[in-house]
Amino acid sequence: MNATYSHKEKLKSEKLISQLFLEGKSVSAYPLRMVYLKTTHNDAIKVKAGVSVSKRNFKNAVDRNRIKRLLREAYRLQKGAFFNNMTTQYALMILYIGKEKPTYAEVEAKMTQLLQKFVENSLKE
Repeated sequence: MNATYSHKEKLKSEKLISQLFLEGKSVSAYPLRMVYLKTTHNDAIKVKAGVSVSKRNFKNAVDRNRIKRLLREAYRLQKGAFFNNMTTQYALMILYIGKEKPTYAEVEAKMTQLLQKFVENSLKE
């Protein structure tokens, strides 16, 4: 899996997102939380992922967008190490639930922990 985050890998389907929050399981590494659901989609993509930041905690769109960029970049760089051996398809939503503006180093470290927990939990299923 190469280190890109193409349009096909992004979670865009409203049906899939609502199903994800209704039926999905979650893992967290504060201030990140991931909701995931085993699914099937027509693409050959193994994992479709999206990111979200609460408007309640960050009123300014500039701050929300910056945090989302940090989340996407940390995910993009680390997904290959965790998802190369995966055979089933998943839908993921990564949420930032903290109240402070993070640095990239913090996001990167927590993203690693979050993805490790996800892989451990998905192997148990």
